[in-house]
Amino acid sequence: MGMVALGCGVVGVASALLGGFGASAQQPTMQVSISRQAVVEKLILDDTIQPVSAGQLERAIDQAKTDGAEVLIVELNTPGGLLESTREMVGAMLNSRVPVVVYVAPSGARAGSAGFFLLEAADVAAMAQGTNAGAAHPVMELGGQPDAVMSQKIENDTEAFLRSFTAKRGRNAEAAEAAVHSSHSYTAEEALDQHLIDLIEPSEGQLLAALDGRTVTRMDGAKTTLHTGGARVVEVKRTLREELLSWLVDPDIAILLGIGGALLIYLEFNTPGTVVPGALGTLLVLLAVFGLGLLPIRFTAVLLLAAALGLMVLEAKFGGHGALAIAGIACLAFGMLTLVAAPVPELGVSPAVAIGVSLAFGGITAMLVRLAFKARQMKSRIGADALVGARATAMEELTPEGHVLVEGEIWRATAAERVEKGAPLRVTGHEAYLLRVKRGY
Repeated sequence: MGMVALGCGVVGVASALLGGFGASAQQPTMQVSISRQAVVEKLILDDTIQPVSAGQLERAIDQAKTDGAEVLIVELNTPGGLLESTREMVGAMLNSRVPVVVYVAPSGARAGSAGFFLLEAADVAAMAQGTNAGAAHPVMELGGQPDAVMSQKIENDTEAFLRSFTAKRGRNAEAAEAAVHSSHSYTAEEALDQHLIDLIEPSEGQLLAALDGRTVTRMDGAKTTLHTGGARVVEVKRTLREELLSWLVDPDIAILLGIGGALLIYLEFNTPGTVVPGALGTLLVLLAVFGLGLLPIRFTAVLLLAAALGLMVLEAKFGGHGALAIAGIACLAFGMLTLVAAPVPELGVSPAVAIGVSLAFGGITAMLVRLAFKARQMKSRIGADALVGARATAMEELTPEGHVLVEGEIWRATAAERVEKGAPLRVTGHEAYLLRVKRGY
């Protein structure tokens, strides 16, 4: 009886275990989910809008997509820049797979001219208190004043470009166009009232809180809900290449590099064989040309620079009593001031650099070229030839011949008039070893 009970017990336990395994096999496996902290990437554009800025934004958008960022925040502070670069940046933002937020900050910042287009193209447009945006009237990048018809065409094209995305973003296209045709500028509060922006937030943290849970409509009509609460902000820093390019694209830096390189190359020509000045000068000139090549250059200004160099060479060769040199310096200064067809003053050569460099470079160039011409025209002279023009002293009375002391040497000399002993003389020429002298130094 005990054995039967024991057997039944064992069978019961086995049945229970098998039943348990069967039940567990039939039940779905529990999934353990680990929440991932949201990532927000941030790009700071605190500069003019030019090709380097466009490259930075495109790289930041690509990086945000690769990193799976929730959103890309572009912190903007710019006076404006080149329209062509602006079009590239707007295109990159409109086609971005990651929502782009443009935030004009900190207080005191502005989204002027080209920056206004970037603000309006963003999925979410935000500004901090004490900022402004607008004044987006197009300026001719190649210089000069277009006629009325051409000016109207440019303005209409720019307005159409702005309308093409402001309407899609649900913003006030009419108020946006006023920034183009009337150069109107808006404070943060005015921009919000005119439905040009979506948010006014005083800090990045408050901006992220306001964005959390917000649904944005992308350019293709798709709806995306942002999750930025507690997100980790990762700044997209400039690469070494971008740092170098942003430095070279500064026209003042480019001008200084070019002038310094030109002087080093001139030094190499005058002291051949040193190699280092020539190599370094060539490098500096090439860097200057590369930097200026990223900006719109006026060809008339290049002609002025060439004319300035020609005038300085003529001054050194023929001697215009300084008139040619002054004209050359004036051409150099005016050529530098107008070299870059800048839509905003920050993209042009500053007057202080242009005038200072022109005076210094003009004076140095005129002096060096004159010395070079004199050195090449000067013949190698020895013996009596070397004494022409030297000072002399009569060692005895010249009637009309006698002995004179010239540079520590005693020579026979003749004068056109009687000369008393000890009189100061100057050598004017010679016949064989007989010097011709005249009274006075």
